[in-house]
Amino acid sequence: MAKLGIQTLGELAISRDGECVPLPASKKTRALLAYLVLTGRPQRRDRLCEMFWEIPDDPRAALRWSLSKLRPVVNDAVTERLAADRERVTFVSHQVEIDIRRLAERLEREDLTVAALREMAERLSEPLLDGLDLPNQELFQRWLTAERQEMQRLRAGVLHRLATHGDITPDQALPWSRAWLEADPFNREAAARLLVCLRQLDRLREVETLSRELARRFHGAGLEWPPKSASEQGAARPDNEYPRQWLARQEIHFCTAKDGVRIAYACVGEGPPLVKAANWLTHLELDWDAPIWSPLFRELASEHLLVRYDERGNGLSDWDVGELSFDVFVTDLETVIDALGLERFALLGISQGAAVSIEYAVRHPERVSQLILFGAYAAGWRIDASPQMLKEREAMLTLTETGWGQDNPAYRQVFSSTFMPSATFDELQWFNEFQRRTTSPENAARFLSAFGDIDVRHRLGLVYVPTLVIHSQRDGRIPIDSARKIAAAIPEAEFMSLDSDGHLLLGREPAAQEFVEAVRRFIST
Repeated sequence: MAKLGIQTLGELAISRDGECVPLPASKKTRALLAYLVLTGRPQRRDRLCEMFWEIPDDPRAALRWSLSKLRPVVNDAVTERLAADRERVTFVSHQVEIDIRRLAERLEREDLTVAALREMAERLSEPLLDGLDLPNQELFQRWLTAERQEMQRLRAGVLHRLATHGDITPDQALPWSRAWLEADPFNREAAARLLVCLRQLDRLREVETLSRELARRFHGAGLEWPPKSASEQGAARPDNEYPRQWLARQEIHFCTAKDGVRIAYACVGEGPPLVKAANWLTHLELDWDAPIWSPLFRELASEHLLVRYDERGNGLSDWDVGELSFDVFVTDLETVIDALGLERFALLGISQGAAVSIEYAVRHPERVSQLILFGAYAAGWRIDASPQMLKEREAMLTLTETGWGQDNPAYRQVFSSTFMPSATFDELQWFNEFQRRTTSPENAARFLSAFGDIDVRHRLGLVYVPTLVIHSQRDGRIPIDSARKIAAAIPEAEFMSLDSDGHLLLGREPAAQEFVEAVRRFIST
């Protein structure tokens, strides 16, 4: 088996057993390869078409042509590294050494010498994927910018190690401390380290000037300076830097349901397992950038092995599916749990995922340690509905098919008034784009129709696992009375209300943190 080496720092280059491999002349084809290599995850064909080709062209034909040019580059007689089926394309990194991945792994070692760290810093000073910018392809360019920012954070980590290495003198540490603060300008530890170096070298005038500059910088950013104690001198990074770190740690796999539908699931974090049942509108990758879910997921994954999956017809799971119904939603959850081999875990159900979780807990009480339900309803919109309610929901189905994922004020108003009334214009714009990339208009309408038939009211009294029911006080989508009835029907269930108007919690609102704290407290007790 030939060993493949991939250079991403500087210009993209590939070698097989040390010999350089010519790359396709097409810049988009090389960019496609870089994207598949660095993401390291299955990518939907339609997503790749959207990222690299314009609609007036024939994106699918262009993708097929590019893949045909890339196969001879990365495959050999023994190994198929570029795997593709009718829905997804994956780069399999078996026997592949990727330079930036190798550097990140080396940085985890504690015994690195000054010489080794200097070599790493020099290597990371080269631009990532130099010459592969595609200014007219916004999605790819946005991804490339984020990857380059991630590389700069890796370089800052190397500079940190150099600036604080025990084998260098203060005068040797000074340039590395300057470089560290330059690479990470709002890192209070880097700022404090540079001041220490200057004081050790008796450069007191520079200390005075730099102290004033740092005070303006940190206070202007709303950060405390100087820190009260050494423990508070850690990196103070904007919150939006962390999602990509979690995305990089996340492992995505696929399992197959009884009817052949492939379900994508992901694990991230360490600790007692917490399984989140799928609910409508999820995407295992895009969720990490979501103002709705990302802050909640990061908090939960910091103390648990967080398991999520995309429902069939949605996200990274198969979209072209024959059946969308409550029964298959439950069996899909069973399929994921069996694939992971989990014996006992806490189960979190949100919105219609709450009904799925209730049914699972009734079927498998020995596996569910705690059940947490948020935004729950036991009966769908068709159950005991008035003629007026049925008419309104049928109109919603029609509006969904025509307005899904579009900048449609009427459709946006429906979601803003019922799902997240306090969302800002930018958050709603993000939500529109997220919808478009998460599922198709046809599947969205099928989901809404399937939710109308849910009915687990007769199963509530059979839930014999500790249960916590949480609901927003002013939820305009599912009234809080629905949650109260569920809590009253489940033996010894706890009930908690949140000061929010959202059916979907925005991560920035205080209720989101209250939700996380309640979940942690409930699971720990």
